[in-house]
Amino acid sequence: MSINVMISDDHMLMREGIRQLLEFDGSIKVVAEASNGVECLEKVVSVKPDVLLLDINMPKKNGIEVLEEIKKNKIDTKVLILTVHNEVEYLLRAVDIGVEGYILKDAESAELKSAIYHIIAGENYIQPSLIPALNNRLINRDSDKAKIDSLTNREREVLVHVANGMFNKEIALNLNISERTVKNHISNIFKKINVNDRTQAAVFAIKNNLIKLF
Repeated sequence: MSINVMISDDHMLMREGIRQLLEFDGSIKVVAEASNGVECLEKVVSVKPDVLLLDINMPKKNGIEVLEEIKKNKIDTKVLILTVHNEVEYLLRAVDIGVEGYILKDAESAELKSAIYHIIAGENYIQPSLIPALNNRLINRDSDKAKIDSLTNREREVLVHVANGMFNKEIALNLNISERTVKNHISNIFKKINVNDRTQAAVFAIKNNLIKLF
C-alpha cells in the first residue's frame, strides 16, 4: 500500500522534481500539490494526505502559519517541513508547534524518503546535521527563560516595542510614560537579559518568541 503525500511549495519545478523522486519506486504516491499556504490548507482538509511536505517560504500563508493551523485544528496529516532554512529558530518554532519532521532541500532523495517512512511509522525525523544546533538552542532557551522571568510586565512591554524598532519617544507615547522612564526600563532590561544594545535586545526577543518571527 503506497503512502499518500501532498507537496506544498511555491515553485512548480521544485514540486515536479520532488514528485518524480518520490514516485520512482511506487511506494509513495503524490495525491495533491499546492503553491501557497491558503490553497495548501484547503487541499489538506479535502484530500487528507498521510504526509504533507511543506515549504516555509510561501505566499498568502507561510509554512509555519500553515503548520499552526493544522495542529490547532487537529488535522490528521503528518507534516514534514522541506525547506532551505537551516536557521535553528525556524526549526525550534516548528518543533514547538508539533511538526513531525524537518529536512533541508539539499538532502539526498534517499534521506527524504527515509524521513517520510519514519514519520509514517509514528516517529519524528529531524535531519541529523541540524540536531546539534537544536540541542544547543534548547539549552540556551532554558537560561533565557530565567532572564525573561526576571523582567517586569512593563519591562517586557518595552522590550517588545524596542524589538519592533520603536524609538524611546514612540514607546513613551504608546505606553503613556515619560521618555526618562523608558530609558530607565531599557537600562534595566539590558542588564537583566545581558545585552549591550537595542539590536541584541531585538534578537533576544525574536529568539524567545516575544515577537512574531514572521
